[in-house]
Amino acid sequence: MEIRPWKYEDILSISEMEKECFPQEPWSFKMLASSFETDSFFGVLAEDGGEIIGYGGITVAGDTADIDNIAVTEPYRCGGVGTQLILKLLEVAKSKNVNKVFLEVRVSNSVAMELYLKNGFKGTYARTRYYSDGEDCLVMVKEL
Repeated sequence: MEIRPWKYEDILSISEMEKECFPQEPWSFKMLASSFETDSFFGVLAEDGGEIIGYGGITVAGDTADIDNIAVTEPYRCGGVGTQLILKLLEVAKSKNVNKVFLEVRVSNSVAMELYLKNGFKGTYARTRYYSDGEDCLVMVKEL
């Protein structure tokens, strides 16, 4: 498995994976492609044998950053891919002198919460009815 930066030509594959992993509210091709228009966004992906098996993105703003998304295809979940993506995004954050990294996760997504807790994130507060279907999200933070 290789972790590398996104390339523009990866966006179609990433957008298809986004629909698979987040059927309720996937980022569109246009939203993903627009990430290349800003210097504050950094995207990474995991590849296995030339196949994209996961991706993540982080937006840096001053001394804080937000992990915008982390996704891993079904056959590779719970195999360490998510952790490798998070570690790479945290490496990017540290290189940009970030002190705190935030993320939001659906309260029903216990698998993702476990991954984030295992990687040092802590729950800080909930945002009620945050998602379009009315589900709450938990805001988590990791201090670097």
